[in-house]
Amino acid sequence: MKITSAYANKLLKSLADEKSYWEAQEASSRTYVAAVGEEPVIPKYDYSAVSETLKEIDRKAVIIKHALNLANATAKIMVGDTEMSVDSILVRMAQLSSRKATLDTMRKYLPKMRESSHAFSSRNAVPEYRYTNYDPELVKRDYECISGKIMEMQIALDRYNQTFLFEADI
Repeated sequence: MKITSAYANKLLKSLADEKSYWEAQEASSRTYVAAVGEEPVIPKYDYSAVSETLKEIDRKAVIIKHALNLANATAKIMVGDTEMSVDSILVRMAQLSSRKATLDTMRKYLPKMRESSHAFSSRNAVPEYRYTNYDPELVKRDYECISGKIMEMQIALDRYNQTFLFEADI
């Protein structure tokens, strides 16, 4: 069947929900407690049927994930003026997001900040200051540039996820 990445992810979520349901059913039905001399209330449970259901869910998930991984590794999409595979976009976005987080911290620092220290309990203690050792305007520009690149990649991925069809034999 032909599916998009967005639909594949919805199928995988549905399969995960279904698997969770059957695992919970199995957990609550595979054993029962009865007092001595009491007529036991035995829950309906068919190990073979539940086991086969779980195997079928896993089989479908493997097929969908494999097809999705193949599509992500082989399909090329344009990000700005650069052609990239989906998997390389995902790796690059993670790298850029990590750098963006660092730059976000750096852009929030004041040029000079008082350091708090337990040594200030003494009346003769000399205050210490932390100074930035970089150009805040350069950090701000790099932060904005990286934010723009991440957004450009995300938009390209969103378009791809909604429109690119690939085969998954489920």
